[in-house]
Amino acid sequence: MVTFQENWLQVLQTTFMQHALIGGSMVALAAGLMGWFVVTRQNAFAAHALAHIGFPGATGAILVGAPVTLGLAVFCVGGGLLIGLLGKRVADREVATGTILAFATGLGVLFASLATANASSTTTVLFGNLLAISTDQLWVFGGFTLLVVGALAVIARPLVFASVDPAVAEARGVPVRALGVAFIVLLALTVTMAVQVVGTLLLFALVVTPAAAALRMTARPGMVAALAVAIALGSVWLGLVLSAMVNLPPSFFVTTLAVLTWVLTLLVTRDRTPRGAAVPVADPAPLAAHPAG
Repeated sequence: MVTFQENWLQVLQTTFMQHALIGGSMVALAAGLMGWFVVTRQNAFAAHALAHIGFPGATGAILVGAPVTLGLAVFCVGGGLLIGLLGKRVADREVATGTILAFATGLGVLFASLATANASSTTTVLFGNLLAISTDQLWVFGGFTLLVVGALAVIARPLVFASVDPAVAEARGVPVRALGVAFIVLLALTVTMAVQVVGTLLLFALVVTPAAAALRMTARPGMVAALAVAIALGSVWLGLVLSAMVNLPPSFFVTTLAVLTWVLTLLVTRDRTPRGAAVPVADPAPLAAHPAG
């Protein structure tokens, strides 16, 4: 039964809620910045797959008593590198992603069955537990977020060019393949964090849905990133408040708020042409001449 908690303001001031707020905000920042590239590069399936590829890493870590974040990071980054190296074209990437996903899922089932004594931890990996973020995890999240933000600041311009028109970008001398591998590694780090907030099964709520909603409102990459970050942050913050009010898992509220925002933008912009591919890019020559930023 759902009951309203009159002391919800006090709950928001507890240590675990403060950790959830800080950790969730860092994940929302990284996910929002990565979202435009995920949608534009048609990497939504890869983002979803990376979460499942990380599942055996998490369950394996639970099995041997290692930190879950470490297991997730090793498998997500390893899987991301394989996807990036094996799939240059979209079709090749889809095949590589599906094959790696199938193997990782089977491995995850094996590890989960062996770790039956830690069934609650396995459930947390699947659905997330924003309220269980520890101080050590906050430091790891902080490092990952700085790495994602810093790397995007360096490669953003050539990555935009390579995402919108990879054939022309490659002809202009932009290292499209290297940028693709770098991007998938950054996505793997973002997924590693997001899984611990909303879980493997609800990952789209932070990595894809905010950017998809933002793309309905504008086609400018910078504005899409800003709006996606704002939607993701709003979903996390309001989700935590609602969770404190009625004592229910915040993952449900975070996911629901992000999806509702997307549905609302669909209704408001239903007469407009979708903006996913119509991205204005400056003259490609400067981008090729200065591939680092």
